[in-house]
Amino acid sequence: MQLNASNRIESLDILRGVTVCGMILVNNAGACGFGYTPLKHAKWDGFTPADLVFPMFMFIMGVSIYLSLSKHNFNPSAYLSKVLSRTVKIVLAGIVMHIAMSMIAEQTFDVLETLRIPGVLQRLGICYGIVAIMALYMKHRNFYWLIPLLLVGYSIILAAGNGYEKCADNICAIVDNLVFTSNHIYLKGKQFLDPEGVLSTIPAVAQVMIGFICGKYIKENKDNIDRVLPMFILGTILLIIGYLWSYSCPLNKRLWTPSFTCVTCGVSALMLAVSMYVIDEKKKWKRLRFFTVVGINPLVIFLLSEILGEAFRTLEITTWSFVHLWQPVFGDYGGSLMYAIVFMLINWGVAYLLYRKNITIKL
Repeated sequence: MQLNASNRIESLDILRGVTVCGMILVNNAGACGFGYTPLKHAKWDGFTPADLVFPMFMFIMGVSIYLSLSKHNFNPSAYLSKVLSRTVKIVLAGIVMHIAMSMIAEQTFDVLETLRIPGVLQRLGICYGIVAIMALYMKHRNFYWLIPLLLVGYSIILAAGNGYEKCADNICAIVDNLVFTSNHIYLKGKQFLDPEGVLSTIPAVAQVMIGFICGKYIKENKDNIDRVLPMFILGTILLIIGYLWSYSCPLNKRLWTPSFTCVTCGVSALMLAVSMYVIDEKKKWKRLRFFTVVGINPLVIFLLSEILGEAFRTLEITTWSFVHLWQPVFGDYGGSLMYAIVFMLINWGVAYLLYRKNITIKL
């Protein structure tokens, strides 16, 4: 499929690329136990830069949903089949990715009995489908009351169901094990629940809806300054709400708590506002176009990185290169980081080849 660069907002492509590169760095440390704190997820409550990259990608996806569906004025007859098709493709791609990774890691084709069913791509596909269908059939002003309803409703579920505790009695763990069974969730249930589980999809949908609202501001305002100001205001408000809410509802990525949703959407809106002002308005930060090549094919590059990363670990390329190349020169933590950077650049190289050939691969 040929690209039409004039129809793209460069800051969106760059931020998409930043988030995918961030996910690759986070998921591919050179040695277990030697990851830098900013590149490690919080173990339970808390927040690190690594916890931002996936939620920011979902926020940007919400922006893109509005920009895409508005081309035909949200006409269901023009878009419903495409939305359903893309939803299925993304979810199936996530499942196929897990199958491939399991076969590589376990070196057997018999992996279905312990295959993880939820996942990053699955969450993306489900949230995309839900928000896009809502956008086609619902008045968009209803998003403004539905978002807080979803977040407050989920916070009530957590509070009433022991949802903030990392234990088997957590309502999220109970539902995930009931729906998928422990064999089919993250780490086969060793951490009780799946970080992309059933109930935590509720605030994740709200995350995409907030991005959708920002997409509305971008589309309806042709001047970049008029686009940026509402996002600055919204981002600041969400950031304040999220941190105040965190006193009663901890920041927690695995639970995707409402406070976590507000904080990550706030940071994402502020980063998008800054990017649009500097990149699209002032035409500066040209070096950030390094990330554009990944941002144009984000899901394909993420899928490739996950499968390739598992192959490198199974073949002990990761360990060998850390021990013989990176650790002797850069030390434990520096060597682990250098491996992650080099691995990210390998995937960037594939994205660059697609970019040079003017190709996008849409799942």
